[in-house]
Amino acid sequence: MRLLRPTLRIRMALLYGGLVLLVGISLLITCIVLVQRAIRQLPAYDTTKPLPTAEAHARTRQISEAQDSAVTYLLHSGLLYFGIIVVVGTTGGYLLAKQALRPIARLTATAKQLSTETLDQRINLGGPDDELRELADTFDEMLARLDAAFDSQRLFVANASHELRTPLSVIRTELEVTLSDPHADAEELRRMGAVVSGATDRAQRLVTSLLTLARLQAVGGGELEVSERVDLAAIVPSVIDAVAAEADQKGIQIETELDAAATTGDPRLLERLVGNLVENAIRHNVPDGWLRVTTGQSGDKVWLHVANGGAVIASNEVDALFEPFRRGGRVRTATRGAGLGLAIVRLIVDAHRGKLQAAAPPFGGLAIRIELPRNTDVVQRPRPAPRRGAAA
Repeated sequence: MRLLRPTLRIRMALLYGGLVLLVGISLLITCIVLVQRAIRQLPAYDTTKPLPTAEAHARTRQISEAQDSAVTYLLHSGLLYFGIIVVVGTTGGYLLAKQALRPIARLTATAKQLSTETLDQRINLGGPDDELRELADTFDEMLARLDAAFDSQRLFVANASHELRTPLSVIRTELEVTLSDPHADAEELRRMGAVVSGATDRAQRLVTSLLTLARLQAVGGGELEVSERVDLAAIVPSVIDAVAAEADQKGIQIETELDAAATTGDPRLLERLVGNLVENAIRHNVPDGWLRVTTGQSGDKVWLHVANGGAVIASNEVDALFEPFRRGGRVRTATRGAGLGLAIVRLIVDAHRGKLQAAAPPFGGLAIRIELPRNTDVVQRPRPAPRRGAAA
């Protein structure tokens, strides 16, 4: 039954055969008409010469008999050759269709063999740059994107598992060591509790970041769950206050220049955006370094600029900083955080239809500029005085 299914080859062959049939019928009818007219114009059947009535009727009868004889011959002999031509045309159409559709057969065979472990296979059709070549190349590009996506997903899962395993291992080790000691006193138990509490906080922060990352990826090109007027300049002071102790400890000088930067979006996500940028700038800074945060608006855009001192970063490593579990161009090497901060920043910017730019100055550190659509309904507030000093 599978051999009788209406495949594209068979349909194309029938179309070719049908086209040959229509052309042949048209040619046969044309030949009949032309033969009949040619017979009337033969010298033996010249109708311009006046003849007696009896001879005129006889000549008319002879013309009709000659035409009928010619048409009969054309129909009998012509239909035989015509049938052969139709069969040859249909067979040739099938063979041509088979040859033309061979790339699609290769594409189908490749697609049947694919799995998450064989996404590295490609069609590599080659040949003329036609529609089928374009289809095969598009399929190869799709496979490349899927392969990269699965690799990224596997790396993400591996890194997430590693990050979660570390605090869980710390908790388990502390519990086993402390509980196996029959002489453990209250001070030892409090020390264990502090270690377990720290590991629990780390795991909780990681889970929270993963949930935020998943929620932002689910939003994709859709609408935000919450959309309100938010002034980025109003968020910065509270964020800086939250990292003041860490900045003081490292001797980092913080400078702010905040102009009104009113946009529309999710207040919690935008606060996370500013917080992640500032925290990243503090944690990846150098001792006695500096941090500068500025906000403002121009035209239909508002902007947030965060620049900090630090180690020199190669320009070709800047984009990698915004990948999950990346810290300073390395995977899982920092002592704090899970390497999701800048990845979440990029997703928040995308969710708010914004634009992110990052550059590594030659003297070290990182400069990040965020542009978001401006909310023109918010009245610009007075410009605050610049904040200077260590986490001032």
